[in-house]
Amino acid sequence: MAPQAIPTSPFPTQALTGTTTASSTDERRKELTALQAISQGTCLPGIPLFSTYDKHRAWILSHMAGAFRVFARKGFTEGMSGHISVRDPEHASAFWTNPLGKHFGSLKASDMILVDYDGKVVGGNTSRPANAAGFLIHSAVHKARPDVHAACHCHGKAGKAWSAFGRKLEMLNQDVTYFYGDAQAVYEDFGGIVFSEAEGKRLATALGPKGKGMILRNHGLLTVGGTVDEAAYLYTLMERSCEVQLMVEAAAANGIPKILVGDKEAEYTFRMSSDPEALYWEFQPDLEFEHEQCNGAFEK
Repeated sequence: MAPQAIPTSPFPTQALTGTTTASSTDERRKELTALQAISQGTCLPGIPLFSTYDKHRAWILSHMAGAFRVFARKGFTEGMSGHISVRDPEHASAFWTNPLGKHFGSLKASDMILVDYDGKVVGGNTSRPANAAGFLIHSAVHKARPDVHAACHCHGKAGKAWSAFGRKLEMLNQDVTYFYGDAQAVYEDFGGIVFSEAEGKRLATALGPKGKGMILRNHGLLTVGGTVDEAAYLYTLMERSCEVQLMVEAAAANGIPKILVGDKEAEYTFRMSSDPEALYWEFQPDLEFEHEQCNGAFEK
């Protein structure tokens, strides 16, 4: 499915078999990475490494196009709105993004555009322009956060609906704890379509140094990650979490009390599930399904 990759060294397998007590098993699990902890048996391989920039770039663009196809299948399209950006592996001050006005469900790796921090198109497919508002949002985020290699922003239904409240998602269930604490932010201003560099900077500041997902008031959602897979999975999760929050709010309005996940439990779940390797793998089932559905058409 991807260009030839050099996998990272497998994590050491720490078997949880033999004569162990429940407490010793629990202690051993605390020493594992998130990916090791979720793998019963041989651990899933880590995020691939590559021998050349070209191979790495081809892999990134393939997964980026696949992410758009997943977003289309989940109904996150809205006219010309929505964009994903991925930092180029060789040129840190340039990022790949999607062409303006092309449906997510038809995007391929060869459609993507390379834009630098000055807004100049410096590579990729130049048959269509990039989204100007998207450039200002994504360039500000990439400049402010060197650890961010990918960012996703769409106008999904549930995300737009919950954004009208200008509030963080509550810790209602296990899955939303992936956005526990500083991992979630709210951008409380709304000045219309982002056409100013200053608003892009304010948006990046609101995300903060540890933010993984942000609710843009009266606008939509933004997620970031170390890989496009991580950012894309977090977007699908945040959109679904907004949908769940709205359902819970409707039930609570009829007098049914909400019970939130406690801080201790939320922090533990966040710590044990939200590292880059685990979040990369969270997206692979959707990506592999999309690959089967279109016979890998997005890789071209």
